[in-house]
Amino acid sequence: MTHEHEIAVIGAGPCGLGVGVAASQAGVGCVLFDRGCITHSIAGFPTDMTFFSTADRLELGGVPFVSTAPRPTRREALAYYRAIVRYFRLDVRQYEEVIAVEGRAGAFRLRTRRLGGGEAEHRAAYVVFATGYFDSPNLLGVPGEDLPKVTHYYREAHPYYDQDCLVVGGGNSAVEAALDLYRTGARVTLVHFANGLDRGVKPWIVPDITNRLQNGEIAVYWRTRVAEIRERSVVLVSEETGERTEIPNDWVFAMTGFTPDTRLLRSLGVTVDEETGIPAHDPETMETDVPGVFVAGVLAAGKDANKIFIENGREHGPRIVEAVRRARANSR
Repeated sequence: MTHEHEIAVIGAGPCGLGVGVAASQAGVGCVLFDRGCITHSIAGFPTDMTFFSTADRLELGGVPFVSTAPRPTRREALAYYRAIVRYFRLDVRQYEEVIAVEGRAGAFRLRTRRLGGGEAEHRAAYVVFATGYFDSPNLLGVPGEDLPKVTHYYREAHPYYDQDCLVVGGGNSAVEAALDLYRTGARVTLVHFANGLDRGVKPWIVPDITNRLQNGEIAVYWRTRVAEIRERSVVLVSEETGERTEIPNDWVFAMTGFTPDTRLLRSLGVTVDEETGIPAHDPETMETDVPGVFVAGVLAAGKDANKIFIENGREHGPRIVEAVRRARANSR
């Protein structure tokens, strides 16, 4: 059986939901698919994470986001976006991955696979890619990265009490993980290829991490990379001298960022800049150079994950739906 839709959105994160909300408000049929749960990326954030953005900048469809503090927590955001799905009665197919897309504007065919097995075919007049990047971590590319003790995600510190932990990176994720691990009683080492923290680190945690590093409570290796990961140690190499240092290690948290997976986009013929990773698109409509195919959210920023966030990516939904409405009117 083939299912018919006006708009098919691939990805049910905040920006994908933003497309669904805009479609609902405009009376345009829309279905959303996600290989995981609603706002899968936020669900994978550290348990006690606080957003950089204030609650009002995360809102969708004019529905107020009420938080107990100026900056909402992960738990509050998850509750808010679940409420959005209920309020607008969005058709979200959780745990149903889009594995293939083909066709042209007005006649796209999507093949999906459900968790646990079973495939389905869907047809849509328009397709929106809002797949984010959370499932595609930037790999270190070193021996031992496939060991069970290595992860590119961080949830909470308790399992790592009294353990030797290496945190790789200098951004928010790395800093927050290092501080959380330290406070829970882990022995923490931070390693970063630059000579200091990234400029985008949340300003209210900079004094905390700076003091921990200066006091030697968290060890740090600047201008250094991981050369090899072993069962009970890691080997670091200095960018400046080439000197190699082996330190004891139980766990590695590679907080090295993510890169969008553009394979499905490319399969439709969308041009993706090899250097920036940005899909060719009109920023006014978010339509790519393949008619009827749109991008939303961080995917539109390519490899620059610091360019588009929820607070500006949520604007993509109304642009896309307005473009669809105009296209429908012109085709009559």
